[in-house]
Amino acid sequence: MIRPLAAFFVPAALFAVATTTPAQAPAPVLRVFLLAGQSNMEGQGAVDLDDARDYNGGRGNLAQFVDAPANAKEWGHLRAKDGTWATRDDVFVSYLTEHGTKKAGPLSVGFAVYDDRRHFGPELGIGHVLGARFSEPVLLVKTAWGGKSLMQDFRPPSATGDTGPFYTRMISEYRAAIAAIGTDFPALARHTPRLDGFVWFQGWNDGCDDKAAAEYERNLVLLIRDLRAELGDPALPFVVGETGNIDNQVLRDAQKNGCAHPDVATGARFVPTRQFLRKAEDSPNTTHGHHWFGNAESYLRIGDALGRAAADLVEARQAAKPTKPR
Repeated sequence: MIRPLAAFFVPAALFAVATTTPAQAPAPVLRVFLLAGQSNMEGQGAVDLDDARDYNGGRGNLAQFVDAPANAKEWGHLRAKDGTWATRDDVFVSYLTEHGTKKAGPLSVGFAVYDDRRHFGPELGIGHVLGARFSEPVLLVKTAWGGKSLMQDFRPPSATGDTGPFYTRMISEYRAAIAAIGTDFPALARHTPRLDGFVWFQGWNDGCDDKAAAEYERNLVLLIRDLRAELGDPALPFVVGETGNIDNQVLRDAQKNGCAHPDVATGARFVPTRQFLRKAEDSPNTTHGHHWFGNAESYLRIGDALGRAAADLVEARQAAKPTKPR
Protein backbone atom coordinates (compact mmCIF):
# COMPACT_ATOMS: atom_id res chain seq x y z
CA MET A 1 0.00 0.00 0.00
CA ILE A 2 1.32 3.43 -0.89
CA ARG A 3 1.03 5.73 2.06
CA PRO A 4 -0.23 9.32 1.49
CA LEU A 5 1.82 12.28 2.52
CA ALA A 6 1.14 13.40 6.05
CA ALA A 7 -1.08 16.47 6.24
CA PHE A 8 -0.13 19.33 8.47
CA PHE A 9 -2.34 22.31 9.49
CA VAL A 10 -0.84 25.38 11.10
CA PRO A 11 -3.45 27.67 12.66
CA ALA A 12 -3.26 31.21 11.29
CA ALA A 13 -3.64 32.63 14.78
CA LEU A 14 -0.33 31.13 15.76
CA PHE A 15 1.71 31.84 12.62
CA ALA A 16 1.07 34.48 10.05
CA VAL A 17 3.33 32.72 7.54
CA ALA A 18 4.08 29.00 7.33
CA THR A 19 7.79 28.46 7.80
CA THR A 20 7.94 24.71 7.07
CA THR A 21 6.62 22.40 4.39
CA PRO A 22 5.16 18.92 4.84
CA ALA A 23 7.83 16.21 5.07
CA GLN A 24 8.03 13.77 2.18
CA ALA A 25 6.99 10.30 3.30
CA PRO A 26 9.69 7.70 2.65
CA ALA A 27 9.06 5.49 -0.37
CA PRO A 28 7.63 2.10 0.61
CA VAL A 29 9.88 -0.92 0.14
CA LEU A 30 9.40 -3.64 -2.44
CA ARG A 31 11.10 -6.86 -1.36
CA VAL A 32 12.76 -8.51 -4.36
CA PHE A 33 13.96 -12.11 -4.64
CA LEU A 34 15.93 -13.38 -7.62
CA LEU A 35 15.15 -16.99 -8.60
CA ALA A 36 17.49 -18.82 -10.96
CA GLY A 37 18.25 -22.26 -12.32
CA GLN A 38 17.42 -24.65 -15.14
CA SER A 39 14.28 -26.51 -16.24
CA ASN A 40 13.01 -27.35 -12.76
CA MET A 41 13.10 -23.65 -11.86
CA GLU A 42 11.35 -22.91 -15.17
CA GLY A 43 8.47 -25.01 -13.92
CA GLN A 44 7.26 -28.43 -15.00
CA GLY A 45 4.46 -29.00 -12.50
CA ALA A 46 1.13 -29.91 -14.12
CA VAL A 47 -1.84 -27.77 -13.06
CA ASP A 48 -4.89 -29.53 -14.51
CA LEU A 49 -3.67 -31.57 -17.49
CA ASP A 50 -5.30 -35.00 -17.27
CA ASP A 51 -5.04 -36.71 -20.64
CA ALA A 52 -4.80 -40.45 -20.02
CA ARG A 53 -1.99 -41.02 -22.51
CA ASP A 54 0.35 -38.10 -21.71
CA TYR A 55 -0.65 -37.08 -18.17
CA ASN A 56 -1.59 -40.34 -16.47
CA GLY A 57 -5.23 -39.32 -16.15
CA GLY A 58 -4.27 -36.33 -14.03
CA ARG A 59 -2.71 -38.28 -11.19
CA GLY A 60 -0.48 -35.99 -9.17
CA ASN A 61 -1.55 -32.78 -10.91
CA LEU A 62 -2.29 -29.63 -8.92
CA ALA A 63 -6.06 -29.79 -9.28
CA GLN A 64 -6.32 -33.32 -7.91
CA PHE A 65 -3.84 -32.62 -5.13
CA VAL A 66 -5.38 -29.37 -3.90
CA ASP A 67 -8.97 -30.65 -4.18
CA ALA A 68 -8.29 -33.77 -2.11
CA PRO A 69 -10.03 -33.30 1.30
CA ALA A 70 -6.84 -34.26 3.15
CA ASN A 71 -4.98 -31.32 1.58
CA ALA A 72 -7.65 -28.64 1.95
CA LYS A 73 -6.34 -27.16 5.20
CA GLU A 74 -2.73 -26.83 4.04
CA TRP A 75 -3.23 -25.94 0.38
CA GLY A 76 -6.83 -24.80 0.02
CA HIS A 77 -5.68 -21.17 -0.23
CA LEU A 78 -4.54 -21.91 -3.79
CA ARG A 79 -8.20 -21.94 -4.84
CA ALA A 80 -10.35 -18.80 -4.87
CA LYS A 81 -13.90 -18.96 -3.50
CA ASP A 82 -15.29 -19.44 -6.99
CA GLY A 83 -13.02 -22.42 -7.61
CA THR A 84 -10.57 -20.66 -9.91
CA TRP A 85 -6.89 -20.48 -9.10
CA ALA A 86 -6.25 -17.79 -6.51
CA THR A 87 -4.20 -14.70 -7.30
CA ARG A 88 -2.28 -12.78 -4.65
CA ASP A 89 -2.38 -9.00 -4.55
CA ASP A 90 0.87 -8.66 -2.56
CA VAL A 91 3.23 -10.96 -4.49
CA PHE A 92 4.24 -10.45 -8.12
CA VAL A 93 6.33 -12.34 -10.67
CA SER A 94 8.48 -11.13 -13.56
CA TYR A 95 9.74 -13.84 -15.91
CA LEU A 96 11.07 -13.80 -19.46
CA THR A 97 10.78 -17.37 -20.71
CA GLU A 98 13.44 -18.95 -22.89
CA HIS A 99 10.92 -18.72 -25.73
CA GLY A 100 10.86 -14.93 -25.37
CA THR A 101 7.45 -14.59 -23.68
CA LYS A 102 7.33 -11.91 -20.99
CA LYS A 103 5.20 -12.95 -18.04
CA ALA A 104 4.57 -10.25 -15.46
CA GLY A 105 1.71 -10.15 -13.00
CA PRO A 106 0.35 -11.15 -9.60
CA LEU A 107 1.33 -14.58 -8.32
CA SER A 108 -0.81 -17.49 -9.46
CA VAL A 109 -0.37 -20.59 -11.60
CA GLY A 110 1.09 -20.19 -15.08
CA PHE A 111 4.49 -18.63 -14.44
CA ALA A 112 6.25 -21.56 -16.10
CA VAL A 113 8.18 -21.96 -19.34
CA TYR A 114 5.12 -22.86 -21.42
CA ASP A 115 2.83 -20.26 -22.99
CA ASP A 116 -0.17 -21.40 -20.98
CA ARG A 117 -1.53 -21.41 -17.42
CA ARG A 118 -1.38 -25.18 -17.09
CA HIS A 119 2.08 -25.45 -15.53
CA PHE A 120 3.89 -23.91 -12.58
CA GLY A 121 7.25 -24.00 -10.83
CA PRO A 122 8.72 -23.43 -7.35
CA GLU A 123 7.72 -19.75 -7.50
CA LEU A 124 4.16 -20.66 -6.46
CA GLY A 125 5.21 -22.11 -3.11
CA ILE A 126 7.99 -19.57 -2.63
CA GLY A 127 5.68 -16.63 -3.27
CA HIS A 128 2.93 -17.78 -0.92
CA VAL A 129 5.41 -18.21 1.92
CA LEU A 130 7.05 -14.82 1.40
CA GLY A 131 3.70 -13.08 1.02
CA ALA A 132 2.56 -14.52 4.33
CA ARG A 133 5.78 -13.70 6.17
CA PHE A 134 6.29 -10.08 5.10
CA SER A 135 4.00 -7.06 5.26
CA GLU A 136 5.71 -5.37 2.31
CA PRO A 137 4.89 -6.42 -1.27
CA VAL A 138 7.18 -9.03 -2.85
CA LEU A 139 8.51 -9.31 -6.40
CA LEU A 140 9.96 -12.59 -7.66
CA VAL A 141 12.28 -12.13 -10.63
CA LYS A 142 12.66 -15.51 -12.29
CA THR A 143 15.56 -16.34 -14.64
CA ALA A 144 15.85 -19.93 -15.85
CA TRP A 145 16.74 -21.95 -18.94
CA GLY A 146 16.42 -25.67 -19.56
CA GLY A 147 19.42 -27.99 -19.85
CA LYS A 148 22.07 -25.68 -18.39
CA SER A 149 25.07 -26.55 -16.22
CA LEU A 150 26.88 -24.60 -13.53
CA MET A 151 30.23 -25.83 -14.80
CA GLN A 152 29.75 -24.25 -18.23
CA ASP A 153 26.53 -22.31 -18.84
CA PHE A 154 26.33 -20.53 -15.47
CA ARG A 155 30.09 -20.56 -14.85
CA PRO A 156 30.84 -17.71 -12.41
CA PRO A 157 33.37 -15.02 -13.40
CA SER A 158 36.04 -16.06 -10.88
CA ALA A 159 36.05 -19.71 -12.03
CA THR A 160 38.65 -20.94 -14.50
CA GLY A 161 37.58 -20.23 -18.08
CA ASP A 162 35.18 -17.79 -19.65
CA THR A 163 32.17 -16.57 -17.71
CA GLY A 164 29.12 -18.65 -18.59
CA PRO A 165 26.72 -16.89 -20.97
CA PHE A 166 23.72 -17.68 -18.76
CA TYR A 167 25.42 -16.14 -15.73
CA THR A 168 25.59 -12.95 -17.78
CA ARG A 169 22.00 -13.30 -19.00
CA MET A 170 20.79 -13.94 -15.46
CA ILE A 171 22.24 -10.63 -14.30
CA SER A 172 21.06 -8.67 -17.34
CA GLU A 173 17.51 -10.05 -17.14
CA TYR A 174 17.35 -9.29 -13.44
CA ARG A 175 18.40 -5.69 -14.02
CA ALA A 176 15.97 -5.33 -16.92
CA ALA A 177 13.13 -6.59 -14.73
CA ILE A 178 13.96 -4.07 -12.01
CA ALA A 179 14.11 -1.25 -14.56
CA ALA A 180 10.67 -2.26 -15.88
CA ILE A 181 8.84 -2.34 -12.54
CA GLY A 182 7.04 0.95 -13.20
CA THR A 183 5.82 -0.31 -16.57
CA ASP A 184 5.03 -3.92 -15.67
CA PHE A 185 3.58 -3.14 -12.23
CA PRO A 186 2.24 0.45 -12.14
CA ALA A 187 0.98 0.01 -8.57
CA LEU A 188 4.58 -0.57 -7.46
CA ALA A 189 6.09 2.36 -9.34
CA ARG A 190 6.63 4.46 -6.20
CA HIS A 191 8.17 1.61 -4.24
CA THR A 192 11.89 1.27 -3.69
CA PRO A 193 13.03 -2.21 -4.84
CA ARG A 194 15.40 -3.95 -2.45
CA LEU A 195 17.01 -7.28 -3.25
CA ASP A 196 16.42 -9.42 -0.19
CA GLY A 197 17.55 -12.83 -1.38
CA PHE A 198 18.59 -15.28 -4.10
CA VAL A 199 17.15 -18.77 -4.66
CA TRP A 200 19.13 -21.29 -6.73
CA PHE A 201 17.51 -24.52 -8.01
CA GLN A 202 19.80 -26.18 -10.52
CA GLY A 203 22.04 -29.20 -10.86
CA TRP A 204 20.66 -31.94 -13.10
CA ASN A 205 23.07 -31.35 -16.00
CA ASP A 206 26.10 -31.27 -13.70
CA GLY A 207 24.86 -34.45 -12.04
CA CYS A 208 24.97 -36.23 -15.40
CA ASP A 209 28.70 -35.44 -15.81
CA ASP A 210 31.24 -36.87 -13.36
CA LYS A 211 33.69 -33.98 -13.82
CA ALA A 212 31.00 -31.34 -13.41
CA ALA A 213 29.65 -33.06 -10.29
CA ALA A 214 33.14 -33.25 -8.79
CA GLU A 215 33.65 -29.52 -9.40
CA TYR A 216 30.19 -28.43 -8.34
CA GLU A 217 31.02 -27.54 -4.74
CA ARG A 218 33.81 -25.17 -5.75
CA ASN A 219 31.76 -23.66 -8.56
CA LEU A 220 28.83 -23.11 -6.22
CA VAL A 221 31.02 -21.31 -3.70
CA LEU A 222 32.33 -19.07 -6.48
CA LEU A 223 28.78 -18.48 -7.75
CA ILE A 224 27.60 -17.32 -4.34
CA ARG A 225 30.66 -15.13 -3.82
CA ASP A 226 30.57 -13.61 -7.31
CA LEU A 227 26.83 -12.92 -7.26
CA ARG A 228 27.07 -11.22 -3.90
CA ALA A 229 29.83 -9.01 -5.27
CA GLU A 230 27.95 -8.37 -8.52
CA LEU A 231 24.78 -7.39 -6.68
CA GLY A 232 26.58 -5.28 -4.10
CA ASP A 233 25.69 -7.26 -1.00
CA PRO A 234 28.47 -9.39 0.57
CA ALA A 235 25.99 -11.18 2.84
CA LEU A 236 23.04 -11.52 0.45
CA PRO A 237 20.80 -14.39 1.69
CA PHE A 238 21.40 -17.31 -0.68
CA VAL A 239 19.22 -20.43 -0.76
CA VAL A 240 20.24 -23.59 -2.62
CA GLY A 241 17.68 -26.27 -3.33
CA GLU A 242 18.97 -29.84 -3.50
CA THR A 243 18.62 -31.62 -6.84
CA GLY A 244 16.76 -34.30 -4.96
CA ASN A 245 15.42 -36.11 -8.00
CA ILE A 246 18.83 -37.32 -9.18
CA ASP A 247 20.64 -40.41 -7.91
CA ASN A 248 24.00 -38.68 -7.63
CA GLN A 249 25.20 -38.39 -4.05
CA VAL A 250 28.38 -36.57 -5.14
CA LEU A 251 26.33 -33.74 -6.61
CA ARG A 252 23.90 -33.52 -3.71
CA ASP A 253 26.73 -33.51 -1.16
CA ALA A 254 28.45 -30.78 -3.17
CA GLN A 255 25.34 -28.60 -2.98
CA LYS A 256 25.15 -29.06 0.77
CA ASN A 257 28.87 -28.59 1.40
CA GLY A 258 29.07 -25.55 -0.87
CA CYS A 259 26.58 -23.71 1.31
CA ALA A 260 28.60 -24.60 4.41
CA HIS A 261 31.93 -23.39 3.00
CA PRO A 262 33.45 -20.73 5.29
CA ASP A 263 33.83 -18.28 2.40
CA VAL A 264 30.06 -18.04 1.93
CA ALA A 265 28.34 -19.83 4.83
CA THR A 266 27.03 -16.69 6.49
CA GLY A 267 23.62 -16.12 4.99
CA ALA A 268 23.65 -19.30 2.87
CA ARG A 269 21.20 -22.17 3.35
CA PHE A 270 20.98 -25.65 1.79
CA VAL A 271 17.45 -27.02 1.48
CA PRO A 272 16.98 -30.81 1.17
CA THR A 273 14.31 -31.79 -1.36
CA ARG A 274 14.70 -35.53 -1.96
CA GLN A 275 11.89 -36.22 0.50
CA PHE A 276 9.50 -34.50 -1.93
CA LEU A 277 10.11 -36.94 -4.79
CA ARG A 278 6.95 -38.91 -5.53
CA LYS A 279 6.47 -42.18 -7.40
CA ALA A 280 6.24 -42.08 -11.18
CA GLU A 281 2.95 -43.98 -11.18
CA ASP A 282 1.40 -41.34 -8.91
CA SER A 283 2.47 -38.46 -11.14
CA PRO A 284 1.39 -36.83 -14.42
CA ASN A 285 4.59 -37.51 -16.42
CA THR A 286 5.62 -41.06 -15.61
CA THR A 287 8.81 -41.00 -17.73
CA HIS A 288 10.07 -37.53 -16.72
CA GLY A 289 12.13 -38.23 -13.63
CA HIS A 290 14.38 -35.29 -14.53
CA HIS A 291 11.30 -33.07 -14.04
CA TRP A 292 10.08 -34.65 -10.80
CA PHE A 293 7.56 -36.54 -13.00
CA GLY A 294 5.64 -33.25 -13.29
CA ASN A 295 4.26 -33.91 -9.81
CA ALA A 296 2.46 -30.87 -8.40
CA GLU A 297 2.99 -31.81 -4.76
CA SER A 298 6.74 -32.05 -5.37
CA TYR A 299 6.93 -28.57 -6.87
CA LEU A 300 4.66 -27.07 -4.20
CA ARG A 301 6.60 -28.53 -1.29
CA ILE A 302 9.95 -27.65 -2.85
CA GLY A 303 8.82 -24.05 -3.32
CA ASP A 304 7.40 -23.93 0.20
CA ALA A 305 10.70 -25.17 1.67
CA LEU A 306 12.77 -22.76 -0.41
CA GLY A 307 10.51 -19.86 0.56
CA ARG A 308 10.72 -20.70 4.26
CA ALA A 309 14.51 -20.83 4.09
CA ALA A 310 14.66 -17.48 2.31
CA ALA A 311 12.29 -15.84 4.79
CA ASP A 312 14.22 -17.26 7.74
CA LEU A 313 17.51 -15.88 6.42
CA VAL A 314 16.03 -12.43 5.77
CA GLU A 315 14.40 -12.27 9.21
CA ALA A 316 17.59 -13.44 10.93
CA ARG A 317 19.55 -10.79 9.09
CA GLN A 318 17.11 -8.07 10.07
CA ALA A 319 17.13 -9.16 13.70
CA ALA A 320 20.94 -9.06 13.79
CA LYS A 321 21.13 -5.45 12.62
CA PRO A 322 21.91 -3.12 15.54
CA THR A 323 19.25 -0.58 16.32
CA LYS A 324 20.21 3.08 16.24
CA PRO A 325 20.12 4.90 19.58
CA ARG A 326 17.34 7.43 19.90
